Formats: sequence, structure tokens, C-alpha cells
Amino acid sequence: MRIPLFVLLLLFGLTARAEAQFSVPDPAPAENFGLELAAMYWSPTPEILIQTGALAQIGENEVDLVQEFAIDEKRFTEYRVVIKGGRKHKFRFNYVPIEYDEEAVLERTITFGGQTFPVNVPASAHLKWQQWRFGYEYDFVAADRGLLGVLLDLKYNKISAELAAEGFGAELTEATAPVPTIGLIARVYPHRAFSITTEFSGFKMPGFIGERISDSLGETDDFEAKLFDLDIYGTLNFGRHVGAQFGYRSLTADYLVEEDSGDLKMKGTYFGGVLRF
Repeated sequence: MRIPLFVLLLLFGLTARAEAQFSVPDPAPAENFGLELAAMYWSPTPEILIQTGALAQIGENEVDLVQEFAIDEKRFTEYRVVIKGGRKHKFRFNYVPIEYDEEAVLERTITFGGQTFPVNVPASAHLKWQQWRFGYEYDFVAADRGLLGVLLDLKYNKISAELAAEGFGAELTEATAPVPTIGLIARVYPHRAFSITTEFSGFKMPGFIGERISDSLGETDDFEAKLFDLDIYGTLNFGRHVGAQFGYRSLTADYLVEEDSGDLKMKGTYFGGVLRF
């Protein structure tokens, strides 16, 4: 938490300085848009722990899918949309599908759901994590060469994990966790064609709030969840309409749905392109 806060405060100071320095209007061309579309290619290092109701009842630990199935880095595509409504208002949509399919010979006995998979059995694991982000950004500082704003998001997570082995059947666990988050965004332009942006958002949702949200969405499961999302990136703009982006993102999600729980972390670099209209 200290590192994201330090970065945000540093960028805030640079943004305030930029606003004072550039009193004569000279806006960065990349901030002049109505619609921004982007695709990012993200290669995170995964940490995936899954626990089912059966495991919790018998006191077993979580299944570490990364360790058991030697899951390694894989590239995923994240889609981003920003709609600008005036100088200070933006509506944002992000979608990233994360999916792993791995096979391994088990080195220990694993209990998952209602099934026990013994040692030395060839098994497969399939994990799918889809995250939709619906957000609003208000830039209370909107200078020609920088901004500072607040983020209000709903991050909708759909997670499924399946373990299977020939002769022993398959077990599937699924969870849906919509998590509202709040955060800050800061951006500064060291050069009118290059910007540095930091975004940090998160929220720890207790069970009684999760129950109300799930009821409003027509879900029957009660849940607790917490989610933290840090995104630091630079954008090199080739005029007003086209840009190249590179950055680092750290996404952490913990959930408890009924008796199923998960601890998922994705951290790594990404790069991609931006189109503006």
C-alpha cells in the first residue's frame, strides 16, 4: 500500500506543478478525444489457491494450482474502452479473460470438491477467471499536462476451476464475485507526447454488503471479497489518434462464496496499442 500511495502523491505533485507552469493553454494532444480504444497484451506471473467446501470441512489446505500443475506465465489480452464526457468526466470499461489448461502427474494426494485424486495419477486442471470492469472517473484536477482523479468501479469477477483425472472423474467449482472499488488516478506529461499514469483501486467487502449486492444482481450465494488493483504505465503518443502503451499491473482477488474460497494474484508487465477518436 505504501508504494502505490507514494507514487500517487509524487504524480500529484508533478501534476500540480504542471498546472501552474502551463497556465497558457497548451494541452497534450492525446487528451483531446471522445472515445479511446485499447488492447493490452499482459503476461502475469500467477498465484492461484483454491479451496472448496469439502476441503474446508475436513480441515485440508487449499489446492495450489501453480505448484501442483506447474502453471507458468501466459499472455492474455485485456480490452479497454474510455468514453470522455467533457473535460473531467470519463466512463470506463475493461475486460480481461484469464484461462489456464495444464496437465501433470500428481506428486501428492489432492482432495478437491467431493473427489480425491491420489498421488502419481495423471490429472488436468482448468482455471478460468473473467473480469469485467465498469467504472467512472472524475478528474478534479485536469491540467493541460496532467490530471488527478477519483475512480469508482464495479469489478465483476467470474471464476471457475476444474480438476479431472481419468478413472477418477472430475470436480468443478464456480464463483461469481462483483466487487465495488474506489481509487485514485494520476497522470503527468514529462513531454507533450509522453505520459506516465498510476492507477490504484481496491475494496474489502464484508459479508453483509456482499449479500446485498448478490441479491440485487439476482445471485443466491452470499460472499465476502477483497480486491486490489495497481496499474502503472507509460504512453507514447504518435499525434492525437494513435499511441503505444507499456506498463505493469498487479491484480489481487480473494473471495469466499458459501464454503468455497480463492486467493488469486496476477502480477506482470504488458504492452499494447491505443486508438482515439
